[in-house]
Amino acid sequence: MKIAEHVDSTDGFLSKLSLYKALALIALAQQGKQPSPKLLENCIQELPKPQLGEPRDLNALRMQPAQEDVLTVSQTLDKLLARDTVQVELIPEKKGLFLKHVEYQVTSQRYKVSVYRRYSDFDVFHEVLLQRFAYRVVPALPPKRMLKGVLTSVSEREFIEGRRRALGRFLNLVARHPFFSEDELVKTFLTFSGSDVQTKLRDTYKKMGDEFMTNRTATLAKEYLPADIQAQFSTSRELIRNIHNSFQKLRDRAEKMAERSKENATDLLMFGRELSTLGSDASSLPSLASSQSTWGTLRQSLKSLSVEFAVLSDKAAQQGRREEDDVVEKLNLFLDLLQSYKDLCERHEKGVLHEHQRALHKYSVMKRQMMSATVQPKEQASVEQLESRIVQQENAIQTMELRNYFSLFCLHQETQLIFIYLPITSHILGAFVNSQVQGHREMGEVWNELQPKLGCLFGGNNGLRPPI
Repeated sequence: MKIAEHVDSTDGFLSKLSLYKALALIALAQQGKQPSPKLLENCIQELPKPQLGEPRDLNALRMQPAQEDVLTVSQTLDKLLARDTVQVELIPEKKGLFLKHVEYQVTSQRYKVSVYRRYSDFDVFHEVLLQRFAYRVVPALPPKRMLKGVLTSVSEREFIEGRRRALGRFLNLVARHPFFSEDELVKTFLTFSGSDVQTKLRDTYKKMGDEFMTNRTATLAKEYLPADIQAQFSTSRELIRNIHNSFQKLRDRAEKMAERSKENATDLLMFGRELSTLGSDASSLPSLASSQSTWGTLRQSLKSLSVEFAVLSDKAAQQGRREEDDVVEKLNLFLDLLQSYKDLCERHEKGVLHEHQRALHKYSVMKRQMMSATVQPKEQASVEQLESRIVQQENAIQTMELRNYFSLFCLHQETQLIFIYLPITSHILGAFVNSQVQGHREMGEVWNELQPKLGCLFGGNNGLRPPI
Protein backbone atom coordinates (compact mmCIF):
# COMPACT_ATOMS: atom_id res chain seq x y z
CA MET A 1 0.00 0.00 0.00
CA LYS A 2 2.89 2.30 0.70
CA ILE A 3 4.05 1.95 -2.89
CA ALA A 4 0.60 2.83 -4.21
CA GLU A 5 0.35 5.84 -1.89
CA HIS A 6 3.76 7.05 -3.08
CA VAL A 7 2.64 6.82 -6.69
CA ASP A 8 -0.51 8.85 -5.87
CA SER A 9 1.61 11.60 -4.36
CA THR A 10 3.73 12.05 -7.51
CA ASP A 11 3.12 12.83 -11.16
CA GLY A 12 4.19 9.38 -12.39
CA PHE A 13 2.79 7.86 -15.52
CA LEU A 14 1.36 4.68 -13.97
CA SER A 15 -1.94 4.42 -12.06
CA LYS A 16 -2.49 2.08 -9.13
CA LEU A 17 -3.98 -0.49 -11.48
CA SER A 18 -1.07 -0.27 -13.84
CA LEU A 19 1.34 -0.74 -10.94
CA TYR A 20 -0.47 -3.86 -9.79
CA LYS A 21 -0.34 -5.26 -13.33
CA ALA A 22 3.37 -4.55 -13.49
CA LEU A 23 3.93 -6.30 -10.16
CA ALA A 24 1.98 -9.26 -11.47
CA LEU A 25 4.24 -9.48 -14.53
CA ILE A 26 7.32 -9.39 -12.29
CA ALA A 27 5.94 -12.15 -10.09
CA LEU A 28 5.22 -14.40 -13.10
CA ALA A 29 8.71 -13.76 -14.45
CA GLN A 30 10.29 -14.75 -11.13
CA GLN A 31 8.27 -18.01 -11.16
CA GLY A 32 9.40 -18.73 -14.70
CA LYS A 33 5.87 -18.55 -16.08
CA GLN A 34 4.69 -16.80 -19.23
CA PRO A 35 1.97 -14.10 -18.78
CA SER A 36 -1.25 -14.52 -20.69
CA PRO A 37 -1.66 -12.59 -23.98
CA LYS A 38 -4.59 -10.68 -22.51
CA LEU A 39 -2.54 -9.48 -19.51
CA LEU A 40 0.22 -8.31 -21.85
CA GLU A 41 -2.25 -6.48 -24.05
CA ASN A 42 -3.80 -4.68 -21.04
CA CYS A 43 -0.38 -3.64 -19.74
CA ILE A 44 0.66 -2.28 -23.13
CA GLN A 45 -2.53 -0.26 -23.41
CA GLU A 46 -1.84 1.30 -20.00
CA LEU A 47 1.66 2.52 -20.97
CA PRO A 48 1.99 6.22 -21.82
CA LYS A 49 2.19 7.17 -25.49
CA PRO A 50 5.22 9.29 -26.40
CA GLN A 51 4.61 12.67 -27.98
CA LEU A 52 7.17 13.21 -30.77
CA GLY A 53 6.16 16.73 -31.64
CA GLU A 54 7.36 18.50 -34.79
CA PRO A 55 10.74 17.55 -36.37
CA ARG A 56 11.88 21.19 -36.23
CA ASP A 57 11.57 21.05 -32.43
CA LEU A 58 14.43 18.53 -32.35
CA ASN A 59 16.95 21.31 -33.09
CA ALA A 60 16.60 22.52 -29.53
CA LEU A 61 17.42 19.03 -28.24
CA ARG A 62 20.77 18.73 -30.07
CA MET A 63 23.75 18.09 -27.86
CA GLN A 64 25.65 21.37 -27.59
CA PRO A 65 29.43 20.94 -27.99
CA ALA A 66 31.73 22.42 -25.39
CA GLN A 67 32.69 25.98 -26.22
CA GLU A 68 36.07 25.84 -27.99
CA ASP A 69 38.55 28.66 -27.45
CA VAL A 70 39.64 28.96 -31.07
CA LEU A 71 41.12 32.43 -30.60
CA THR A 72 43.82 31.40 -28.11
CA VAL A 73 47.08 29.93 -29.39
CA SER A 74 47.84 27.24 -26.81
CA GLN A 75 51.54 26.78 -27.47
CA THR A 76 54.86 27.25 -25.71
CA LEU A 77 58.20 28.20 -27.22
CA ASP A 78 59.64 24.76 -26.49
CA LYS A 79 56.75 23.07 -28.32
CA LEU A 80 57.19 25.34 -31.34
CA LEU A 81 60.95 24.78 -31.48
CA ALA A 82 60.38 21.02 -31.26
CA ARG A 83 58.11 20.95 -34.33
CA ASP A 84 61.01 20.90 -36.76
CA THR A 85 64.60 21.98 -37.34
CA VAL A 86 65.52 22.69 -40.95
CA GLN A 87 69.12 22.83 -42.13
CA VAL A 88 70.03 24.79 -45.26
CA GLU A 89 73.48 24.01 -46.64
CA LEU A 90 75.22 25.42 -49.68
CA ILE A 91 76.03 23.01 -52.50
CA PRO A 92 79.20 23.82 -54.48
CA GLU A 93 78.89 25.94 -57.60
CA LYS A 94 76.64 24.75 -60.42
CA LYS A 95 76.39 26.07 -63.94
CA GLY A 96 73.13 27.01 -65.56
CA LEU A 97 72.55 27.44 -69.26
CA PHE A 98 73.51 31.13 -69.33
CA LEU A 99 74.82 31.94 -65.86
CA LYS A 100 76.07 30.32 -62.72
CA HIS A 101 73.74 29.73 -59.81
CA VAL A 102 73.92 28.32 -56.31
CA GLU A 103 71.85 25.44 -55.00
CA TYR A 104 70.89 24.57 -51.44
CA GLN A 105 70.38 21.27 -49.69
CA VAL A 106 67.32 21.55 -47.43
CA THR A 107 67.04 18.92 -44.70
CA SER A 108 63.97 18.63 -42.47
CA GLN A 109 64.45 16.87 -39.15
CA ARG A 110 60.71 16.25 -38.91
CA TYR A 111 60.32 14.56 -42.29
CA LYS A 112 63.84 13.08 -42.27
CA VAL A 113 64.43 13.92 -45.91
CA SER A 114 66.78 16.16 -47.92
CA VAL A 115 65.79 18.02 -51.07
CA TYR A 116 67.60 20.44 -53.36
CA ARG A 117 66.33 23.96 -53.91
CA ARG A 118 67.41 27.07 -55.80
CA TYR A 119 66.65 30.60 -54.71
CA SER A 120 63.89 30.83 -57.33
CA ASP A 121 62.18 27.87 -55.62
CA PHE A 122 62.23 29.77 -52.33
CA ASP A 123 60.84 32.78 -54.16
CA VAL A 124 57.83 30.87 -55.53
CA PHE A 125 57.25 29.19 -52.17
CA HIS A 126 57.21 32.58 -50.45
CA GLU A 127 54.82 33.92 -53.08
CA VAL A 128 52.21 31.14 -52.70
CA LEU A 129 52.63 31.08 -48.92
CA LEU A 130 51.84 34.78 -48.77
CA GLN A 131 48.82 34.29 -51.02
CA ARG A 132 47.48 31.44 -48.89
CA PHE A 133 48.23 33.07 -45.52
CA ALA A 134 47.85 36.77 -46.26
CA TYR A 135 46.63 37.41 -42.70
CA ARG A 136 49.58 35.68 -40.98
CA VAL A 137 53.21 36.54 -40.25
CA VAL A 138 55.04 35.33 -43.35
CA PRO A 139 58.78 36.04 -42.95
CA ALA A 140 60.48 37.92 -45.76
CA LEU A 141 63.10 36.37 -48.02
CA PRO A 142 66.64 37.76 -48.19
CA PRO A 143 67.25 39.97 -51.24
CA LYS A 144 67.94 38.45 -54.63
CA ARG A 145 71.03 39.57 -56.50
CA MET A 146 72.39 38.66 -59.92
CA LEU A 147 75.61 36.81 -59.20
CA LYS A 148 78.76 37.26 -61.25
CA GLY A 149 81.63 34.86 -60.68
CA VAL A 150 79.96 32.91 -57.88
CA LEU A 151 82.24 32.14 -54.92
CA THR A 152 85.23 33.95 -56.38
CA SER A 153 85.38 37.14 -54.31
CA VAL A 154 85.13 37.71 -50.57
CA SER A 155 82.11 40.02 -50.88
CA GLU A 156 80.16 37.48 -52.95
CA ARG A 157 81.02 34.65 -50.57
CA GLU A 158 79.83 36.76 -47.65
CA PHE A 159 76.64 37.61 -49.51
CA ILE A 160 75.88 33.97 -50.29
CA GLU A 161 76.65 32.86 -46.73
CA GLY A 162 74.41 35.61 -45.34
CA ARG A 163 71.63 34.58 -47.72
CA ARG A 164 72.02 30.92 -46.74
CA ARG A 165 71.61 31.83 -43.08
CA ALA A 166 68.56 34.01 -43.85
CA LEU A 167 66.93 31.22 -45.89
CA GLY A 168 67.48 28.85 -42.97
CA ARG A 169 65.83 31.27 -40.55
CA PHE A 170 62.91 31.73 -42.97
CA LEU A 171 62.28 27.99 -43.24
CA ASN A 172 62.57 27.37 -39.50
CA LEU A 173 60.07 30.12 -38.68
CA VAL A 174 57.67 28.70 -41.27
CA ALA A 175 58.16 25.05 -40.26
CA ARG A 176 57.55 25.92 -36.59
CA HIS A 177 54.54 28.18 -37.12
CA PRO A 178 51.46 26.72 -35.38
CA PHE A 179 49.35 27.01 -38.57
CA PHE A 180 51.90 26.82 -41.42
CA SER A 181 53.63 23.71 -40.11
CA GLU A 182 50.65 21.44 -40.81
CA ASP A 183 49.87 22.93 -44.23
CA GLU A 184 50.35 20.96 -47.43
CA LEU A 185 52.37 23.79 -49.01
CA VAL A 186 55.09 23.55 -46.36
CA LYS A 187 55.21 19.77 -46.55
CA THR A 188 55.50 19.95 -50.33
CA PHE A 189 58.44 22.36 -50.23
CA LEU A 190 60.31 20.33 -47.60
CA THR A 191 59.72 16.88 -49.11
CA PHE A 192 58.93 17.06 -52.85
CA SER A 193 61.88 15.68 -54.81
CA GLY A 194 60.45 16.01 -58.33
CA SER A 195 61.99 18.06 -61.09
CA ASP A 196 59.59 21.03 -60.97
CA VAL A 197 58.76 22.01 -57.40
CA GLN A 198 57.54 25.45 -58.49
CA THR A 199 54.68 24.04 -60.58
CA LYS A 200 53.86 21.59 -57.79
CA LEU A 201 53.60 24.46 -55.28
CA ARG A 202 51.36 26.55 -57.54
CA ASP A 203 49.09 23.57 -58.27
CA THR A 204 48.84 22.78 -54.54
CA TYR A 205 47.79 26.36 -53.77
CA LYS A 206 45.18 26.41 -56.56
CA LYS A 207 43.52 23.33 -55.08
CA MET A 208 43.30 24.87 -51.60
CA GLY A 209 42.84 28.60 -52.06
CA ASP A 210 43.59 31.11 -49.32
CA GLU A 211 43.06 30.51 -45.60
CA PHE A 212 39.79 32.45 -45.51
CA MET A 213 38.25 29.85 -47.84
CA THR A 214 39.43 26.83 -45.83
CA ASN A 215 39.36 27.93 -42.19
CA ARG A 216 36.14 26.75 -40.51
CA THR A 217 36.01 29.80 -38.22
CA ALA A 218 36.66 32.39 -40.94
CA THR A 219 33.06 33.53 -41.39
CA LEU A 220 32.45 33.42 -37.61
CA ALA A 221 35.56 35.37 -36.62
CA LYS A 222 33.53 38.37 -35.40
CA GLU A 223 31.83 36.22 -32.75
CA TYR A 224 35.16 35.21 -31.21
CA LEU A 225 36.78 38.65 -31.11
CA PRO A 226 36.80 40.54 -27.79
CA ALA A 227 34.92 43.82 -27.69
CA ASP A 228 38.12 45.81 -27.11
CA ILE A 229 40.09 44.14 -29.92
CA GLN A 230 41.20 47.44 -31.43
CA ALA A 231 42.50 48.75 -28.10
CA GLN A 232 44.33 45.47 -27.44
CA PHE A 233 45.86 45.59 -30.91
CA SER A 234 47.09 49.17 -30.50
CA THR A 235 48.64 48.46 -27.09
CA SER A 236 50.32 45.25 -28.24
CA ARG A 237 51.60 46.82 -31.44
CA GLU A 238 53.28 49.67 -29.55
CA LEU A 239 54.88 47.24 -27.09
CA ILE A 240 56.14 44.98 -29.88
CA ARG A 241 57.51 48.01 -31.74
CA ASN A 242 59.58 48.94 -28.68
CA ILE A 243 60.77 45.35 -28.28
CA HIS A 244 61.74 45.33 -31.97
CA ASN A 245 63.85 48.48 -31.56
CA SER A 246 65.64 47.11 -28.49
CA PHE A 247 66.42 43.77 -30.13
CA GLN A 248 67.84 45.54 -33.16
CA LYS A 249 70.28 47.35 -30.87
CA LEU A 250 71.16 44.10 -29.10
CA ARG A 251 71.84 42.44 -32.46
CA ASP A 252 74.04 45.33 -33.60
CA ARG A 253 76.13 45.09 -30.42
CA ALA A 254 76.40 41.31 -30.70
CA GLU A 255 77.56 41.65 -34.32
CA LYS A 256 80.25 44.11 -33.25
CA MET A 257 81.47 41.75 -30.52
CA ALA A 258 81.66 38.85 -32.99
CA GLU A 259 83.52 41.08 -35.43
CA ARG A 260 85.95 42.15 -32.71
CA SER A 261 86.66 38.50 -31.87
CA LYS A 262 87.50 37.87 -35.53
CA GLU A 263 89.69 40.96 -35.64
CA ASN A 264 91.38 39.84 -32.42
CA ALA A 265 92.11 36.49 -34.08
CA THR A 266 93.74 38.27 -37.01
CA ASP A 267 95.78 40.56 -34.73
CA LEU A 268 97.03 37.66 -32.60
CA LEU A 269 98.06 35.73 -35.70
CA MET A 270 99.89 38.71 -37.15
CA PHE A 271 101.54 39.41 -33.76
CA GLY A 272 102.90 35.87 -33.68
CA ARG A 273 104.10 36.11 -37.27
CA GLU A 274 106.02 39.27 -36.50
CA LEU A 275 107.70 37.54 -33.56
CA SER A 276 108.59 34.69 -35.89
CA THR A 277 110.04 37.16 -38.40
CA LEU A 278 112.21 38.69 -35.69
CA GLY A 279 113.39 35.26 -34.57
CA SER A 280 114.16 34.14 -38.11
CA ASP A 281 116.46 37.10 -38.82
CA ALA A 282 119.93 35.55 -39.23
CA SER A 283 121.75 38.85 -39.65
CA SER A 284 124.99 39.07 -37.65
CA LEU A 285 125.32 41.65 -34.92
CA PRO A 286 127.38 44.73 -35.75
CA SER A 287 130.76 45.19 -34.09
CA LEU A 288 129.52 48.13 -32.04
CA ALA A 289 127.14 45.79 -30.17
CA SER A 290 128.39 44.89 -26.73
CA SER A 291 129.81 41.47 -26.21
CA GLN A 292 127.31 41.17 -23.39
CA SER A 293 124.33 41.70 -25.77
CA THR A 294 121.61 39.10 -25.31
CA TRP A 295 119.82 39.76 -28.61
CA GLY A 296 121.07 36.60 -30.24
CA THR A 297 119.63 34.38 -27.50
CA LEU A 298 116.45 36.43 -27.24
CA ARG A 299 115.95 36.28 -30.98
CA GLN A 300 115.98 32.48 -31.00
CA SER A 301 113.36 32.37 -28.22
CA LEU A 302 110.97 34.69 -30.04
CA LYS A 303 110.62 32.35 -32.98
CA SER A 304 109.13 29.55 -30.87
CA LEU A 305 106.44 31.83 -29.42
CA SER A 306 104.66 32.20 -32.77
CA VAL A 307 103.14 28.72 -32.33
CA GLU A 308 101.28 29.73 -29.15
CA PHE A 309 100.04 32.93 -30.77
CA ALA A 310 98.70 30.89 -33.70
CA VAL A 311 96.76 28.77 -31.19
CA LEU A 312 95.46 31.93 -29.51
CA SER A 313 94.37 33.24 -32.90
CA ASP A 314 92.47 30.02 -33.61
CA LYS A 315 90.70 30.20 -30.23
CA ALA A 316 89.70 33.82 -30.86
CA ALA A 317 88.34 32.86 -34.31
CA GLN A 318 86.29 30.04 -32.74
CA GLN A 319 84.95 32.55 -30.22
CA GLY A 320 83.83 34.83 -33.06
CA ARG A 321 82.07 31.96 -34.83
CA ARG A 322 80.28 30.94 -31.61
CA GLU A 323 79.11 34.49 -31.04
CA GLU A 324 77.87 34.65 -34.62
CA ASP A 325 76.20 31.21 -34.73
CA ASP A 326 74.76 31.01 -31.22
CA VAL A 327 73.99 34.64 -30.37
CA VAL A 328 73.67 36.76 -33.52
CA GLU A 329 71.69 34.09 -35.38
CA LYS A 330 69.15 33.71 -32.56
CA LEU A 331 68.76 37.49 -32.42
CA ASN A 332 68.26 37.61 -36.20
CA LEU A 333 65.69 34.80 -36.03
CA PHE A 334 63.55 36.74 -33.56
CA LEU A 335 64.09 39.99 -35.49
CA ASP A 336 62.88 38.29 -38.68
CA LEU A 337 59.70 37.32 -36.83
CA LEU A 338 59.23 40.82 -35.42
CA GLN A 339 59.74 42.37 -38.86
CA SER A 340 57.19 40.01 -40.40
CA TYR A 341 54.71 41.06 -37.69
CA LYS A 342 55.31 44.70 -38.60
CA ASP A 343 54.72 43.83 -42.27
CA LEU A 344 51.50 42.02 -41.33
CA CYS A 345 50.17 45.09 -39.48
CA GLU A 346 50.87 47.22 -42.54
CA ARG A 347 49.17 44.69 -44.82
CA HIS A 348 46.10 44.76 -42.58
CA GLU A 349 45.88 48.54 -42.61
CA LYS A 350 46.85 49.22 -46.22
CA GLY A 351 45.32 46.08 -47.67
CA VAL A 352 42.11 44.80 -46.08
CA LEU A 353 40.97 48.06 -44.49
CA HIS A 354 41.86 50.16 -47.53
CA GLU A 355 40.03 47.79 -49.92
CA HIS A 356 37.01 47.82 -47.63
CA GLN A 357 36.88 51.63 -47.69
CA ARG A 358 37.20 51.67 -51.47
CA ALA A 359 34.36 49.18 -51.80
CA LEU A 360 32.13 51.26 -49.55
CA HIS A 361 32.93 54.38 -51.56
CA LYS A 362 32.11 52.57 -54.80
CA TYR A 363 28.85 51.33 -53.28
CA SER A 364 27.80 54.84 -52.23
CA VAL A 365 28.46 56.11 -55.76
CA MET A 366 26.24 53.38 -57.19
CA LYS A 367 23.45 54.19 -54.74
CA ARG A 368 23.53 57.85 -55.77
CA GLN A 369 23.36 56.80 -59.40
CA MET A 370 20.38 54.59 -58.59
CA MET A 371 18.59 57.45 -56.84
CA SER A 372 19.28 59.66 -59.82
CA ALA A 373 17.88 56.97 -62.14
CA THR A 374 14.63 56.78 -60.18
CA VAL A 375 14.14 60.54 -60.39
CA GLN A 376 15.09 60.91 -64.04
CA PRO A 377 13.45 58.45 -66.43
CA LYS A 378 15.98 56.06 -68.02
CA GLU A 379 15.85 52.86 -70.03
CA GLN A 380 14.66 49.89 -68.02
CA ALA A 381 17.67 47.80 -69.08
CA SER A 382 20.18 50.31 -67.70
CA VAL A 383 18.30 50.54 -64.40
CA GLU A 384 18.19 46.76 -64.04
CA GLN A 385 21.90 46.60 -64.87
CA LEU A 386 22.63 49.17 -62.18
CA GLU A 387 20.53 47.23 -59.66
CA SER A 388 22.47 44.08 -60.50
CA ARG A 389 25.77 45.87 -59.98
CA ILE A 390 24.57 47.21 -56.61
CA VAL A 391 23.65 43.70 -55.47
CA GLN A 392 27.06 42.43 -56.55
CA GLN A 393 28.76 45.26 -54.70
CA GLU A 394 26.73 44.55 -51.56
CA ASN A 395 27.88 40.93 -51.69
CA ALA A 396 31.47 42.07 -52.20
CA ILE A 397 31.24 44.43 -49.20
CA GLN A 398 29.80 41.65 -47.05
CA THR A 399 32.69 39.37 -48.02
CA MET A 400 35.20 42.13 -47.31
CA GLU A 401 33.69 42.73 -43.89
CA LEU A 402 34.01 39.04 -43.11
CA ARG A 403 37.62 39.10 -44.32
CA ASN A 404 38.28 42.19 -42.23
CA TYR A 405 37.10 40.41 -39.07
CA PHE A 406 39.08 37.30 -40.00
CA SER A 407 42.15 39.47 -40.54
CA LEU A 408 41.70 40.87 -37.02
CA PHE A 409 41.18 37.33 -35.75
CA CYS A 410 44.47 36.17 -37.30
CA LEU A 411 46.25 39.33 -36.19
CA HIS A 412 45.18 38.60 -32.61
CA GLN A 413 46.62 35.10 -32.88
CA GLU A 414 49.86 36.28 -34.49
CA THR A 415 50.28 38.83 -31.69
CA GLN A 416 50.07 35.92 -29.25
CA LEU A 417 52.75 34.16 -31.30
CA ILE A 418 55.14 37.09 -30.77
CA PHE A 419 54.66 36.88 -27.00
CA ILE A 420 55.12 33.09 -27.12
CA TYR A 421 58.51 33.70 -28.75
CA LEU A 422 59.63 36.29 -26.17
CA PRO A 423 61.24 33.69 -23.84
CA ILE A 424 63.82 33.22 -26.60
CA THR A 425 65.52 36.09 -24.77
CA SER A 426 66.69 33.62 -22.12
CA HIS A 427 68.02 31.32 -24.87
CA ILE A 428 69.98 34.21 -26.35
CA LEU A 429 71.42 35.34 -23.01
CA GLY A 430 72.34 31.76 -22.13
CA ALA A 431 74.13 31.31 -25.45
CA PHE A 432 75.94 34.64 -24.99
CA VAL A 433 77.16 33.84 -21.47
CA ASN A 434 78.20 30.29 -22.43
CA SER A 435 80.14 31.53 -25.44
CA GLN A 436 82.02 34.06 -23.31
CA VAL A 437 82.76 31.53 -20.55
CA GLN A 438 84.02 28.94 -23.03
CA GLY A 439 86.03 31.46 -25.04
CA HIS A 440 87.74 33.04 -22.04
CA ARG A 441 88.47 29.63 -20.47
CA GLU A 442 90.05 28.26 -23.66
CA MET A 443 92.15 31.36 -24.28
CA GLY A 444 93.08 31.52 -20.59
CA GLU A 445 94.45 27.98 -20.79
CA VAL A 446 96.69 28.92 -23.73
CA TRP A 447 97.93 32.09 -22.01
CA ASN A 448 98.74 30.05 -18.89
CA GLU A 449 100.68 27.55 -20.99
CA LEU A 450 102.55 30.39 -22.65
CA GLN A 451 103.63 32.10 -19.44
CA PRO A 452 106.23 29.49 -18.30
CA LYS A 453 107.83 29.57 -21.73
CA LEU A 454 108.71 33.20 -21.19
CA GLY A 455 111.23 32.05 -18.57
CA CYS A 456 113.78 31.54 -21.30
CA LEU A 457 113.45 35.23 -22.13
CA PHE A 458 113.86 36.48 -18.58
CA GLY A 459 116.35 33.95 -17.19
CA GLY A 460 119.53 34.99 -15.38
CA ASN A 461 121.74 33.90 -18.27
CA ASN A 462 120.50 36.64 -20.61
CA GLY A 463 120.75 39.51 -18.17
CA LEU A 464 117.03 40.30 -18.26
CA ARG A 465 114.64 40.52 -15.36
CA PRO A 466 110.99 39.50 -15.34
CA PRO A 467 108.59 42.39 -15.88
CA ILE A 468 107.07 44.03 -12.80
